[in-house]
Amino acid sequence: MQFEVLTDIGKKRTVNEDSAAVYTLPKGVMLAVIADGMGGHLGGDYASSTAVRVIGEQFMKLDSSTFEAEDKLAQWLQEAVILANDILYKHANENEAYKGMGTTLEVALIRGRSCLISHTGDSRVYAIDGKGVRQVTRDHSYVNALLDSGEITLEEAAVHPQRNWIMKAVGSEKTIVPDLYSLELEEGMYMLICTDGLSNKVSQQSMSEIVLSNATLHEKTEELVDLANKMGGEDNISVILIDSTEVEATNP
Repeated sequence: MQFEVLTDIGKKRTVNEDSAAVYTLPKGVMLAVIADGMGGHLGGDYASSTAVRVIGEQFMKLDSSTFEAEDKLAQWLQEAVILANDILYKHANENEAYKGMGTTLEVALIRGRSCLISHTGDSRVYAIDGKGVRQVTRDHSYVNALLDSGEITLEEAAVHPQRNWIMKAVGSEKTIVPDLYSLELEEGMYMLICTDGLSNKVSQQSMSEIVLSNATLHEKTEELVDLANKMGGEDNISVILIDSTEVEATNP
């Protein structure tokens, strides 16, 4: 399975508070992680990089028996995110400069064509193929809460002044319960994981056109980030693009 990872500071920020990484184990097992930190220059960078590092370290320690049942994988995902939350929350309480920090966190665990996703915040996972673009995750945001209650329309949500307010973040509260999603990676499907620096600037139509083009995976990733910068680049931009072509459907 091919993948590309790219994170960019954008055109307006002085610090990149995003972090992104992909970790691999034998037999086609992969973990993709993206985080968008918040809480000032110190806190945001520390929160996102620590969350990605902690999740990656836990993944690399996994025993092959963990992959025998999906419920074990789901439990591991939840426990790994809880550990990252505990570490960040404790650090913030013990260090004044880091108070109020937190991070969005997308963790995609892939084995063969099966993918489990842990989701916290407003970074996103998209599934893209010839049938279109599907947003897999649902933002933990103030604007989504307003949409759910019927107080605003989709058009109003797109320009709402508080559209970047998130209702849940790793490290900002003592406890965390991330959402869990399941995705089957069909032949010809791409999985796009990104921070809101991309999703706030690049339309789903543009995502589809770029990702399904004949360019290389690296070129597609660069083009997505370049377009977000051309559209303003006010935020950090991070992308993980995974090509599921030629993946064995059997479990490792």
